[in-house]
Amino acid sequence: MEVINNRKTLQDFIERQKEMGKRIGFAPTMGALHNGHLSLYEEARKENDLVVSSIFVNPTQFNNSEDLEKYPRDINRDILILKNSGLVDAVYIPEVTDIYPEKTESLHYDFDGLENEMEGKSRPGHFDGVGTVVEELFRQVKPDNAYFGEKDFQQLAIIKKMVEKKQLPVKIKGVPIYRAENGLALSSRNQRLHEDRKEASKIIYETLKKVNDWFRTVTVPEIKERVTDIFDHQHGMKLEYFLIADEETLKETDFFYKDRNFRAFIVVVVDGVRLIDNMHLD
Repeated sequence: MEVINNRKTLQDFIERQKEMGKRIGFAPTMGALHNGHLSLYEEARKENDLVVSSIFVNPTQFNNSEDLEKYPRDINRDILILKNSGLVDAVYIPEVTDIYPEKTESLHYDFDGLENEMEGKSRPGHFDGVGTVVEELFRQVKPDNAYFGEKDFQQLAIIKKMVEKKQLPVKIKGVPIYRAENGLALSSRNQRLHEDRKEASKIIYETLKKVNDWFRTVTVPEIKERVTDIFDHQHGMKLEYFLIADEETLKETDFFYKDRNFRAFIVVVVDGVRLIDNMHLD
């Protein structure tokens, strides 16, 4: 596996691969890798000749400087995980100046309102930061296909919208959420939780499964009341928000329409660690 540490080396590497006609699959990360990330590379391996990873903790998508400082970093561990997986041909680990050669600031995007829903309401500018780094990585890596987990479903929708509006030559592939045995969606932030709290946090997935059962016969306002009640009785957990939204527009709904697809979204803070999850409603 090639470890590439700067933009120029990456450019030379990608040019060689393109000259050989290789199809490139790519999944960018912020490190703190786990099996959820590896599931992206498993999908990429099926459809591409070359699989590229990147590790870059993007400063412009953090609204809270303390959250940026606390974000887990262990680059040597991450490189070892990628090497041992046998799924990745190259990993790009840029410096900030490789991504932001002038100022470390975001471009401004219009995502047709997707950026104003859910996470966007409490994290202004977050998705501008996501769009900026992903667009720049796409321009440098030049992938044919790029892979993103459905755990960050809003991010996935926004990246699809950016590619559509910018007419970038890459296909975006969503990969199902990778869960621990107890159902907890794997996340880099989970590493900050003690094992007993990870086990307790399975209530998030269990609640989403209940919502999927309820939504056939129970009104949305009643479902929201039931979810709120569940987390009112969980020690050390705070329900930041729960909602049901249209999968295409991400707009919250209080009513189910037969011709639309809906998804339940939830954010729970467990011992100061913010956990997000979602589930398509059958």
